Amino acid sequence: MTQTQDSTQKVAIVTGASSGIGAATAAALAQDGWQVIVAARRKDKIEKVAADIGGTAVELDVSSDESVANLAAQVDRVDLLVNNAGGARGLDPVAEADLEDWQWMFDVNVLGTVRVTKALLDKLIASEGHIINTVSMAAFTPYAGGAGYNVAKFGEGALTRVLRLEHVGDPIRVTQIDPGRVETDFSLNRFDGDADKAAKVYAGKLNLSADDVAESIRWAASLPSHVNIDHIHIMPRDQA
Repeated sequence: MTQTQDSTQKVAIVTGASSGIGAATAAALAQDGWQVIVAARRKDKIEKVAADIGGTAVELDVSSDESVANLAAQVDRVDLLVNNAGGARGLDPVAEADLEDWQWMFDVNVLGTVRVTKALLDKLIASEGHIINTVSMAAFTPYAGGAGYNVAKFGEGALTRVLRLEHVGDPIRVTQIDPGRVETDFSLNRFDGDADKAAKVYAGKLNLSADDVAESIRWAASLPSHVNIDHIHIMPRDQA
């Protein structure tokens, strides 16, 4: 169904918005007055998020050309795109790399961001809009146990930077948000639903919340159109 838009209200699309940082970002933007399109694969989850914030739910698989084209066809205007869809699988070192997991991480984190950005770029430029990519501290600080995820996030970081350079002369902003340790279902998904293993990632540590990261995204998006926040590195106090 084609989205009904209020021509006076700015439109934000948040991918990966069914839970965690994406859902928190959708809520923060809605509270700030944005008309929010909540996009992700899990239909039941996005419908609940959208209902809670007065947004619009759109099913989206960022690894599918057809799904992304369907999203783009439903919007006449986009002022903000938050590329938040992504994730990690496993802790394989390079020597034991599961290539299917690595392929999935590259497809979702890098090519998914490319696919959605490419589909909406003309509309974003037309509205003098803003692209915010939720990347990771893994984009600039590799860590043992995160080889495939490091590679994907380095790629997404390079993508974000080159996009910024390519469009310096255009009326569009490009921002990279690099969170550190955030207590969400990220690790639960990484460990294929193993709750005990996921809990150990956060136990006994200070951890960011999804709301903490969402606030940085909301703030960057709220600034005047001539102000471009290139990077935000956000980590809990006990992480360096």
